[in-house]
Amino acid sequence: MNRITDLFRIKYPIIQGGMIWHSGWRLASAVSDCGGLGLIGAGSMYPDVLREHIRKCKAATDKPFGVNVPMLYPNLEEIINIILQEDVKIVFTSAGNPKTYTSQLKAEGVRVAHVVSSVKFAVKCQEAGVDAVVAEGFEAGGHNGREETTTLCLIPNVRRSIDIPLIAAGGIGTGSQMKAAMLLGADGVQIGSRFAASEEASGHADWKNMITQLSEGSTHLTLKELAPVRLVKNKFYNEIDALYDKGRDAEALKLALGRARAKRGMFEGDLEEGELEIGQVSALIDEVLPVDKIFEKLIQEYNSSKVAELL
Repeated sequence: MNRITDLFRIKYPIIQGGMIWHSGWRLASAVSDCGGLGLIGAGSMYPDVLREHIRKCKAATDKPFGVNVPMLYPNLEEIINIILQEDVKIVFTSAGNPKTYTSQLKAEGVRVAHVVSSVKFAVKCQEAGVDAVVAEGFEAGGHNGREETTTLCLIPNVRRSIDIPLIAAGGIGTGSQMKAAMLLGADGVQIGSRFAASEEASGHADWKNMITQLSEGSTHLTLKELAPVRLVKNKFYNEIDALYDKGRDAEALKLALGRARAKRGMFEGDLEEGELEIGQVSALIDEVLPVDKIFEKLIQEYNSSKVAELL
């Protein structure tokens, strides 16, 4: 046991990212059944849909699972109430102030982790009373930090600044990367992109197959004027990039983004006009696999990774 497995009562210190349009009950329950911590992604769910996924996840696994709540979406109060009503005991919050709901959740016996991209906000999380911090580097998919700090630099800097359990995220998709994160000072890892390309993820099949074809340089961090996000360089991305040639006009970017663009891409499979969010580690993902095979590979790679002695 380490601090993360003890905190969440799981076998392996592996957390599945609560990715929008990917992290439904099937993925969360499969990850939890394998000994990790599955997270339902509330960011792409209406409150009643979230309740349905929580109930289906409970029916599918008797292992711990949680809900990821991005705090930049509407209906937050309703979402938190549903989580409490359905007796979910683990919540990961992100993209907002960790003080907002941490006290309320912990008063109900909920374990709370918060996602950050800087030392400054990791310290604020500890002050807010969270149980663990997820420090996410620049390599990550989806919403990202404006500072562009890589995981290699972020994790040791956060580790020396906080005392509570630390989970590394961003650019982790193999067992050797997991071991590297632990050597940097993390107690566990959060993995998103590798699980996005799983059979149980709820993304569109064409999108999952596209992930396996991506290579180095296929993604780019953009839209900092709205909310930084790492996108695949498709037709939609090129249209956004062209707007930057005309200046940093947040309203023009917002108009181009429109509504439901991420759903259109990752969930409905429009690979040209949709918003496609994935991490840099996608360049290492060559096949869509069931979750149990992903875990098998992660653990085998972790255990076989050797660190040569310097002297």
